[in-house]
Amino acid sequence: MKKSYEVIFENNKKWVESKLAENPDFFKILSASQTPEYLYIGCSDSRVSAEEMMGMKPGEVFVHRNIANIVNTLDMNSTAVIQYAVEHLKVKHIIVCGHYGCGGVKAAMTPQDLGLLNPWLRLIRDVYRIHQAELDAIEDENARYKRLIELNVQEQCINVIKMAAVQERYILDDYPIVHGWVFDLETGKLIDLNIDFEEILKNIQKVYDLTNSEWVMSRTNNKNFQ
Repeated sequence: MKKSYEVIFENNKKWVESKLAENPDFFKILSASQTPEYLYIGCSDSRVSAEEMMGMKPGEVFVHRNIANIVNTLDMNSTAVIQYAVEHLKVKHIIVCGHYGCGGVKAAMTPQDLGLLNPWLRLIRDVYRIHQAELDAIEDENARYKRLIELNVQEQCINVIKMAAVQERYILDDYPIVHGWVFDLETGKLIDLNIDFEEILKNIQKVYDLTNSEWVMSRTNNKNFQ
């Protein structure tokens, strides 16, 4: 066990050497600042690595991960990450990415007491409740499981859009845009669920409007004539 742990530091040494061989100033540049265009909110699953599957380099993606890629507006961890990314890093895109084979979603479909995990998994069960008619109509259990993963991503995107920081930044700059993805572990492919960000924003503002909607419409119309 100790030897396998020490391998990490050997790997790190080789990684440092390879980066310096590519560019002697790599770490000097890296330590100066970060200007990522993307905030990635994904699952903590060890098989899903955001930067690697996106083909991105260090400094290009701001990452937040938790069990089943949940965005709970009562969770200070995820809300602080989103607010910082939107207000200070000024990311252009917020991506919520689930993955097929998600253990958290599977656990939420299982009728058992999982102790401290119960409140967290209840958030996924709430997604099932909202979409119960559609999900119960799917006879194949694996297909139903995959669909719940997709719907969970969709609902977490909606939770992101509800946030005042996201709405206000979008009004000012026309970004960030919120996207919903699923990663297929069996093929390695990313699937864009093509959520209609602007339509969702327009619809939820009827209930979750945290801005002056008349000002929003006025500014939008003015931009159209510029």
